[in-house]
This record gives sequence, C-alpha cells and structure tokens, in this order.
Amino acid sequence: PNRIGQGIEFDYCCVHAAFALKEIGVDSIMINSNPETVSTDYDTSDKLYFEPLTREDVLNIIDQEKPDGVIVQFGGQTPLNLAVPLEKAGVKIIGTQPDAIDRAEDRKRFQQFLQKLNLRQPDNDTVSTLEEALASANRIGYPVVVRPSYVLGGRDMRIVYTDQGIKDFMIAIGGASSLEHPILIDKFLKDAIEVDVDALSDGKSTIIGGIMQHVEEAGIHSGDSACVLPPHTLSAEMIEEIKTASRAMALELGVVGLMNVQFAVKENDLYILEVNPRASRTVPFVSKATGVPLAKLATKVMMGKTLEELGITTEAVITHWAVKEAVFPFDRFDNVDTLLGPEMKSTGEVMGIDDNLGLAIAKAHLAAGSTLPLSGNVFISVRDGDKKAVLPIAKKLVELDFSIIATEGTAAFLKEHDVECEYVNKISQGRPHILDKVQDRQISWVVNTSLGKRTTEDAYLIRRAALDFHIPYTTTITGAGAFVKAVEEVKENEIGVQPVQYFT
Repeated sequence: PNRIGQGIEFDYCCVHAAFALKEIGVDSIMINSNPETVSTDYDTSDKLYFEPLTREDVLNIIDQEKPDGVIVQFGGQTPLNLAVPLEKAGVKIIGTQPDAIDRAEDRKRFQQFLQKLNLRQPDNDTVSTLEEALASANRIGYPVVVRPSYVLGGRDMRIVYTDQGIKDFMIAIGGASSLEHPILIDKFLKDAIEVDVDALSDGKSTIIGGIMQHVEEAGIHSGDSACVLPPHTLSAEMIEEIKTASRAMALELGVVGLMNVQFAVKENDLYILEVNPRASRTVPFVSKATGVPLAKLATKVMMGKTLEELGITTEAVITHWAVKEAVFPFDRFDNVDTLLGPEMKSTGEVMGIDDNLGLAIAKAHLAAGSTLPLSGNVFISVRDGDKKAVLPIAKKLVELDFSIIATEGTAAFLKEHDVECEYVNKISQGRPHILDKVQDRQISWVVNTSLGKRTTEDAYLIRRAALDFHIPYTTTITGAGAFVKAVEEVKENEIGVQPVQYFT
C-alpha cells in the first residue's frame, strides 16, 4: 500500500524497465503489492507477483522463479533497502552493487567517500539519545535538520531552532531516552539553493540527464519543491562544478544505471546533501522535459550495454524551460496547515513547458489547479527574517497595478521603504480583520511565511482560509518571487500550447 512520500514516479521507472527488457528479449518478473499502478497491469511484465517487498517474500519468489538477477534501483527506497539482505542470501543484484549502495546510505562510509573526493557536506552527526542529540546540535549550531534514519518521504523530519525543539522531536518519535535506530542531525543551510541532479552511468562513463534548480530554498522536501530545468540563476561555473562532482561520485561508487544527487549552493560554495544510487522521483520529469528515456536506457546499461553502444555520448541540451510544480491534497483534509517543510506532503506533480520561463511557471501553476490573478489586492504577512527579501516582490506588484494589504509589522516595513500598502488587523486584534477580507473575496493572493511549528494561530487561520476559499497562496519567499514572474509574463504575453514533442 502506498502512502504520501511513495510516489507514482517510481512506477513509471518500473514500467519503462519492463518495456526495455522486452525490447532486448529478456523476460521480466514484477513484484509490487500496489494494484493501483501501471506496473501491475497484466500486460506490463511477463509475470507479476502481488507480494510485499520484504526479504522473506522476495526470497520465496526467487526460490520459485530462479531469475538471473534482480533489479532494485527503480522502486524507490523500499527495494533499495533489500539490496544488501538479498545479496547476503546469494541473489545477484543487477546494476549498481549493494556495497556501493551501502557507501551512499551509511553515514560514516558516506563521509569517508566524500572526503576521498574532496567534496563538502554540511556539518552532521549521528546520535542515539537525547543527551547526545542536544550536545551534537549545540556543537553544530542551530538551526539543524533532525530525522530518523531509514525514512521514506522525509517522514518525521524537522528543522529545529532550539534545545526545546530537539526535546519535542525526541518525544514525538518515542525516543526520550534511547532509540532502536540512530537520529541524523545536519546543519541547516539557511537560504541555500537546492539542486537535484539525475545522472546515468555504465560504470565507466557518466552522462548528466538533468540539473534541476529548486524554486523553494533548501529545507523543503524535494518532492514538494517546484523546480526549474535547466537552472535559471546558477552561474555557468557552478553548473560545471556540479557536473564534475556528479561524474566523480558516479565513478567512485561504480554506479551502473541511475544516480540522483541533491546539492545545496550557498554563497558560491557547493555542498552535497545526499547521494542515491537509484532512480529518483524526478526521473519521469527529466525524461519528458529532455526527450531522453533515462529509465529505459538505465535498464539496458544494467543488462551490459555501454552508453556508447546505446548512442548516448553527449548530454541533452534544451533551449526551453521545464517547470515542475507539486500538487497538494490540503483541501481534502480539515485542520491541515499548508506550510512546507522537510516532510513530504505532495501527492502528485505537473509540468509546464515554454520558451519563456515566466510562462512555463504560469503553465505549471495552472496545471496544479492554482489561479493566476492579474489584478486586485495581495495580502502580505511575513516573518521578520523574510521582510527584506519580500521588498522587491512588493515593489514589482505595485508596478503591476496590484494593491498591497499587510499586517502591522510587514506594513510598517513596506511603508518605511516607500511601498504603498493598506494596514489590516490580525485576527487576534479584532474586527474588521484580514479573515473578513478573505471571506468577502477582497483578496486575490496571499503571501504568508512562518516558522513551521512556531507559527501563530493567526497565520495558520489565514493560510487555511485562503485554501478553503480557493485563493492562491504562497508560503515561501522564493515561491512568491516565481509566482510574480509568472503573473508579469502572463500580463504581457498570451499563453500558447504545443505538444511536448515540439520541445523534445
């Protein structure tokens, strides 16, 4: 059974793997316990087992079928966790070997691997008790990202700013004293740009499939963040550094098939956040945006073909923009906050493609079910740390003939910097307040940022009202900047439609 954080993107990869095996005359056996997928259609693979992805169940099927080998890198984290246990049971793993997977998964081995390649990662630690967690967080310096090891979709992951936050986290995961699995603590790189790279390697040569720049800053789960392909603000030198680091890691790990790397760029320094020697949830997006079927090619590489034999000797260069936007289920649940964070909340994604970046962003928003207001009142209420960054956005909105409404602190800051705006009460300050304006449909867009668990009741009620009244809302400054760019382009240009093949 699927849960949020285990997306249909991996189903796409498994289907393409089965099709690729069929093309080269190899019978495929699919193991998948979810009937609501294309990989479990009766005509996708040659044989299908509806069984749980556990060591015992998979070994039972292997005893029955006696396959030449098993491919684990297309189904996400769950099958990847089976690689080492299956190899110990004498099963041949096709593609990237379990030891390479363990080097990327095991915190200490991963640290040694990066040090060998002279690559940088955020300061981090592994702890098992509350006392260790507090000592480690204070040594690294707040804010830190805390998470249990072996999680899917960033489950129970938090950005923590204080000792009390560490204590709350340990209680929430049932580890006030000690834990069965260790806790991972990483320095949180505030205001860093996050970058996703999908690469394809045959063990000797590596091709970069795509470099995606996240719209939201580092700290938002990659499955929830909008992203742009190719990167829209990174320098040519930084892009080259990212490619060089990706190729070096693929070669050192001996990757045969797909690899995903998550980078963070902060003040021209490149940090490696995570390396996954498997297909990532971005593979379908990259494949459709570039016209290069990465999962099919990876399957053929795992079956012994070289990239040269497959005719893949140069990297795809695209002249259009492809924008991925996440789709969220918030309106289906009562009392759920729309703030984004390290734990994945999205249940789908859409893509906008255009020769114009602003129009590509606009198409992605429209496809995700959001409206693009071209006039009206924009409500802005942001935390102190975001006030400086929201200033150019507010000025651009005034240029585009929008009126700005803001709460006390934000309004004072904007007026100080010569931005015209109307002051409105917070809900707690008494009526008439902002909620009245939202309910009377006097607001066409809401920009509201907050500190996650430390958010106020006022801010939550505003975000929830925007959701309930189908008013577009943004909870990050970078997301607001992209939204304004989309609105600006839509006001000046007409949105056109082309088949995806036109671009690829």
